[in-house]
Amino acid sequence: MRALVKTHAGPGLELVDVPEPSPGAAEVKIRVLRAGLCGTDLHIEAWDDWSASMLRPPLVVGHEFYGEIVEIGSGVPRHGGQYDLRVGMRVSAEGHVICGVCRNCRAGRQHMCVQTSNLGVNRDGAFADYVCVPHTNVWVQPDDIDPELGAVFDPLGNAVHTALSFPMSGDDVLVTGAGPIGVMAVAIARHIGARYVVATDISDVRLELARAAGADRVVNVARERIAPVQAELGMAEGFDVALEMSGFPTAMSELIANCTHGAKIAMLGLPKEPFAIDWGPVITRMLTIKGIYGREMYDTWYRMTFMLQTSEVLRERIRSVITHRFPADRWGDAFATARSGECGKVIMDWS
Repeated sequence: MRALVKTHAGPGLELVDVPEPSPGAAEVKIRVLRAGLCGTDLHIEAWDDWSASMLRPPLVVGHEFYGEIVEIGSGVPRHGGQYDLRVGMRVSAEGHVICGVCRNCRAGRQHMCVQTSNLGVNRDGAFADYVCVPHTNVWVQPDDIDPELGAVFDPLGNAVHTALSFPMSGDDVLVTGAGPIGVMAVAIARHIGARYVVATDISDVRLELARAAGADRVVNVARERIAPVQAELGMAEGFDVALEMSGFPTAMSELIANCTHGAKIAMLGLPKEPFAIDWGPVITRMLTIKGIYGREMYDTWYRMTFMLQTSEVLRERIRSVITHRFPADRWGDAFATARSGECGKVIMDWS
């Protein structure tokens, strides 16, 4: 089968023929139809310090995908009911494979598993014709979730996990960083009833995506500041909730400066290196800062599925984040487009 492989330690990937996988015990085999490009994949292709510390080539990369079950491995439970997995089902998958025995796993906090193995990082991933995953990681998709929408469930889950970390109905929300996940977070904030949603970035292309997803105001922080926009919208005291999706120190600094007393801050954006924070305002304004990673397994999956099922508007806003589509054999163009930053979500067609 075709697979996009990190064949050796160093920059680059190769589209090569590799043996077709067979599902192990308690696994299912899935024919990949669509796959989404993630920033993680760009790091792996470039072979930065993080990639060198995490990967052991050769490895099939990729973790965001939608496909069709083609084989059920031994040991996959059969309950004789609606929860049985069957050949032909259309599915996405949670990319974090947990150990099941650490304290967090046993306490129902699987997304905090201390021994997580990541699809496309620690085990063969989904940039291939077929991928095998544990049956517990499979998410069966309803008929109203098409392949492209199903392929972005992993990053959508990040956005939903971040946006639902704090109540925001009727609140003023700031989203710093209008990458694909930030834009999805804008759509979620709008869907769940925020009063005003403001998005920031340094890319006009991405800010227009945020506007289309429901932002009341977008701010290019290379040219203007957040405070005047806050005043323009009539926020006398500042934002109630902030979602930091960029990982940039300057974004965090300006975010804190524009939050009201008692504001809640959810941080998903990973900084490239440590940076200082002025803790004075955090303490005296009694701000709450919460780190976010991945998706809550599997509460986030239920919530994002149900929200999409109940709103055609939300489905279209999430789908609008997808700006570029490439066949798998043009993976180089797909990576170049994603690396440019002047795009939304990039999807590869493996069908």
